[in-house]
Amino acid sequence: MRRCFSFTAIRDWCYRCSFSNSGLRSAITDLGDGTVMHCWVPKTHKANKPNLILIHGFGANAMWQWNDVLGHFISRFNVYVPDLLFFGDSSTTRPERTESFQAQCVMRVMEAHGVSRMILIGISYGGFVGYSLAAQFPEAVERLVLCCAGVCLEEKDMKEGLLQASNSEEAESVLLPQTPEKVRELMRYSFFKPAKVMPSCFLRDFIDVMCTEHAEEKRELIRALLKDRSLSDLPKISQPTLLIWGEHDQIFPLELGHRLKRHMGENAQLVIINNAGHAVLMEKPKEFYKHLKEFLVDLFPPKR
Repeated sequence: MRRCFSFTAIRDWCYRCSFSNSGLRSAITDLGDGTVMHCWVPKTHKANKPNLILIHGFGANAMWQWNDVLGHFISRFNVYVPDLLFFGDSSTTRPERTESFQAQCVMRVMEAHGVSRMILIGISYGGFVGYSLAAQFPEAVERLVLCCAGVCLEEKDMKEGLLQASNSEEAESVLLPQTPEKVRELMRYSFFKPAKVMPSCFLRDFIDVMCTEHAEEKRELIRALLKDRSLSDLPKISQPTLLIWGEHDQIFPLELGHRLKRHMGENAQLVIINNAGHAVLMEKPKEFYKHLKEFLVDLFPPKR
């Protein structure tokens, strides 16, 4: 039985209030094939503003990842924040688990809300989805920001020691922690300077609320992400792209950022944030936003 008091559930409720107070509303879209997608959408869509899609990574849900930077974008963009399949209130009965299918579902949600042109920011796993969306729907994606997204990862990188995990099972145990010690391990891999004190009671509460639902489906997402992955199969995209990487990323090491820059060529620029790990948005929010501002916000000043 779940405890009556849950710090994680309260925090989730606070984030929900924050999103609503920022001018967004919660919307569920039934795609009609056993797939239901949740997305935070503008309460009022303004035609004179560009559309910005924020795609979360393999964390709790979209709110937890984007709450702290949401306010920077609301005045300049129509902001859309989807929950990917098996996160938040999004799910499917279909068997597909690839980032390609995730991207197709996000695109269908955007079309349902009348969005045909967009800018994308994807963090970690969300960057895989964002890259796939840009490749599949080049006419829809204007610009792209990928943060610590090892899109050019190859399956052999695990066996050759580039990653902390040597196989899919190890990756699953870290990215889907089921014990307090595994959460601490994930924090050590994610942060350049992880918190020194993480009480087990809070970590168990987080696991109960955020890491148990759709756990097997999320494991399948990880397996699909890594299986038979080869750089030679990665399509090239033509949209201007900003790559942001933490200098000490242990989930997707910086070498993958350089590899992706080489793969994309002149269309991409790579920015390295010093003294930061994989969770660069949380560790260096001001520096993270500074680079976003130069690449995105300054191009789209507020319109009256």
